[in-house]
Amino acid sequence: MNAPLRVLVLWFPDWPLRAALGGPPPHPPTALVQANTVVACTASAREHGVRTGQRRREAQGHLSSLRVLPHDPARDERAFLPVLQLIEKHAPGTTLLRPGLAILRARGISRYHGGEAEAAGALATMLAETGLPEVRIGVADGLFTAEIAARGPQACTVVPPGGSQEFLAPFPVQVLRDEQITGLLVRLGVRTLGEFTALAPLDVRDRFGDHGARLQALAAGADSRPLTPRPPDPELMRSIEFEAPLAGADQVAFAVRQTADAVLLALGDASVVCTEVRIDLTDDDGKVYSRTWLHPTCFDASDLVDRVRWQLEALAAQTAKEPVDEARAFGGIVAVRIVPAAVDDAAHHQPGLFGSGTDERLHHAVSRVQTMLGHQGVVTAALSGGRWLADRQVLTPWGERAVPPRDPRSPWPGSLPDPLPAEVFLPPRPIGVLDADGALLSIDERGALSHEPARIDGVAVQAWAGPWPVHERRWASDGGRRGHRLQIVDDLDRAWLVFRAGERWWAEGRYR
Repeated sequence: MNAPLRVLVLWFPDWPLRAALGGPPPHPPTALVQANTVVACTASAREHGVRTGQRRREAQGHLSSLRVLPHDPARDERAFLPVLQLIEKHAPGTTLLRPGLAILRARGISRYHGGEAEAAGALATMLAETGLPEVRIGVADGLFTAEIAARGPQACTVVPPGGSQEFLAPFPVQVLRDEQITGLLVRLGVRTLGEFTALAPLDVRDRFGDHGARLQALAAGADSRPLTPRPPDPELMRSIEFEAPLAGADQVAFAVRQTADAVLLALGDASVVCTEVRIDLTDDDGKVYSRTWLHPTCFDASDLVDRVRWQLEALAAQTAKEPVDEARAFGGIVAVRIVPAAVDDAAHHQPGLFGSGTDERLHHAVSRVQTMLGHQGVVTAALSGGRWLADRQVLTPWGERAVPPRDPRSPWPGSLPDPLPAEVFLPPRPIGVLDADGALLSIDERGALSHEPARIDGVAVQAWAGPWPVHERRWASDGGRRGHRLQIVDDLDRAWLVFRAGERWWAEGRYR
């Protein structure tokens, strides 16, 4: 087996949490859940007994105030891409193992800085200055040993050449990340990597096969996996600077048309399309206003120009609302930068054999209406997860990709089954649900109605069903949100969905 390469590993602890929460640690107690299982948790959550691999209910049993978010691997990759590009500026040839873990050859950067420890220190200092002080760096023979070294308590750990086996010996066999083989090794009394490497290689191969022999080689520090550097990203960003500040949205939009065309040409040369773009506007005081825009398919030049205009209109509206004592003179925009934040293979967005005329005409027509009415002028409804109708309806501006804040595929006990009301009242509308004597109906602690409903909204009741209790976040200090739902059909053939919370009735939605 070839001698392992000297590699440098950069590990960012709890990277999925940083990507989800949008900031550096320390983080509040938070867990990321996938398939109802904790896949990552913050250090503050681990202090209360929360661990990866636990079921969601078990984790919340350890800490009732635990914040639970869905895990999004694509979000982790998007958030780590700028960090990877930053590392590549100082150390070309970086390989991405997974979001939060980057690897590069140690020889080149160590020769530049005068040593492996000096190179690791320079990278750590650079990343700390850019807001990433939590990075851990390990230098060793091979990827496996270097990753174990990076996960140590020190900011930088350098394992001397040829010292991998001695360094790895005290670590438990669980670091090999093979539950079946490590579980059998523990039952046989082999608990550390040193004890595993002390076994006869022929006996290990006979008992565990080639895979077991491979794990024993890793435990001995023999790691010959090749590094495959990530190809450099094409330069897709384009910007424009103005000699004099431009204050009008139409002026800026007209001026950036060629810049938008240049972005589309760069995307075409790379055979990709842009599905997410960040637009940076720099004013005459040097302040940068950034916003990220999504698209359900892909941006064209007109879409990019519209996003610049809408961002300027929102900026002007925000400036007009500022208090007089905090307001400042707004001279205008001096620079615009268009940065494709997410791209996709252009082959995935090619029209069908016979075209897609209807969808294209619809998108063009609605986009023109949106251009006249503004970004929030045309919205579409998407289904989100939740128990209340107001939580399940997400309104997204036309042209943006709907991102539900809660997964609608997750189980939501107490949620309303299909069919859902066609009309949702936001906020819920106060309504009167009366009995035959004209008194307001009430619900006792057992969930029973005081009388049968006789009138709703001043109209006689034709039929009704319920009530059904809804109680969420029972563990919250305020008792959570609770109520009782009722479905009622009046004499005008209107079907209502109402609920009682506290001492009042509210109309949550209406069927049509």
